Amino acid sequence: MKKILLTAFLFLMTLSWLYSQTAAAKSNTEIEGFSVERLKLLDQNITKWIADKWMPGVVVLITHNGKTAYSKSFGYSDFEIKTPLKSDQLFRVASQTKAITSVAIMQLYEQGKLMLDDSVAKFVPEFANARVIDKFNMDDTTYTTIKAVRPVTIRDLLTHTSGIGYAQIGSPMANAIYAKNNITAGIGTEVGPVLGTAMRRLATLPLLHQPGKQWTYGLNSDLLGYIVEVVSGTTLDQYFRKNIFDPLSMNDTWFYLPTQKQPRLTTLTIEDDKGLHAMNSGYLADPANKGINPGYPNTSGTYFSGGAGLTSTIRDYDTFLQMLLNGGTFNGKRLLSPNSVRMMTSNQVRDLSLGDDKFGLGFSIATNQTAANAPVSVGTFGWGGAFGTEYWVDPKEKIVAQFYIQMYGRRHNAANGFKVLVYQALNNKGF
Repeated sequence: MKKILLTAFLFLMTLSWLYSQTAAAKSNTEIEGFSVERLKLLDQNITKWIADKWMPGVVVLITHNGKTAYSKSFGYSDFEIKTPLKSDQLFRVASQTKAITSVAIMQLYEQGKLMLDDSVAKFVPEFANARVIDKFNMDDTTYTTIKAVRPVTIRDLLTHTSGIGYAQIGSPMANAIYAKNNITAGIGTEVGPVLGTAMRRLATLPLLHQPGKQWTYGLNSDLLGYIVEVVSGTTLDQYFRKNIFDPLSMNDTWFYLPTQKQPRLTTLTIEDDKGLHAMNSGYLADPANKGINPGYPNTSGTYFSGGAGLTSTIRDYDTFLQMLLNGGTFNGKRLLSPNSVRMMTSNQVRDLSLGDDKFGLGFSIATNQTAANAPVSVGTFGWGGAFGTEYWVDPKEKIVAQFYIQMYGRRHNAANGFKVLVYQALNNKGF
């Protein structure tokens, strides 16, 4: 009997040793489903991009099945004085604010406080009797209008099919009309104005096309942010803090940064004919350069742009995206139901053209054609920000990937190269 027990013990010990050796070998070749060797291509390419002055610096984060597969920072926060860029630095995420506003709207939808096909005029009466541009004279910015065939709805805003355009960064016609009426893109708006005042003024201006007939990127999420304020009875920053940021422990995500966090703000860089250089406070403030103060997150303000106003870290935003990948929950905190996340990440624009992609309730959605032309899976959703931050979530592969730079103006197409580099390193067990 003792011999049998001893033999069994030795057999189990051998199995344990073999398992430990296999696990050790795997850990040397793979990190959370990614090849260690092939991930080195990320290091090599990003290092070269910075050496070639495509960008001053970048922070990268890839998670797989909820665990970190790759997290690194490269280059500089301030290119001119060579301040190293750190992974916990704060980035102006601009239009990545839109997805958070969409989640807020879907929370109110789940609570029965609004329906997606409700008229916007139900919450902002100034949008009743909307008009649509008929003829426009660029010489003097005058125009004629016709009546909208139907009201603008919440769903139109979520899908950017309302006919509302963008100020400052939109079409020449939209830029002219909105500038004449003191409507801004929502980035770096100075102290004083409030969102509601601007959105009610926006309601008096014509739509660029009939609701639901085209996809036009515009101030839709800013208007959604104001609707959140109207329905919730609180400001957008307070709503975000209580209902999204605090539950997810997103302590580094703000419209205007607290004093103690301000030193962590990444310097905004521009690439022009003279190369890369840091922006001073006057560069973007020049009306020719969109009239934006690059230091806006380090000021105080009362304008909470639901389309472009937030500053965050790559880790904070990863938490938000993990919540969506998990069907609305993170660390035991449920923010949305799985069905609401399914709706948000489904094609909501039918056959309207956005290139290869379609659009959901706040995100671009990868189609079969997208997947034929790029390594992402069908159903991958994502977006980015005006200053070079970009993210995507691949529900099939359980990947959340983010690539954060901080530049204004010309940019090389490194983000697409990054996408290829991520997927070439994935040890996809399905093949």
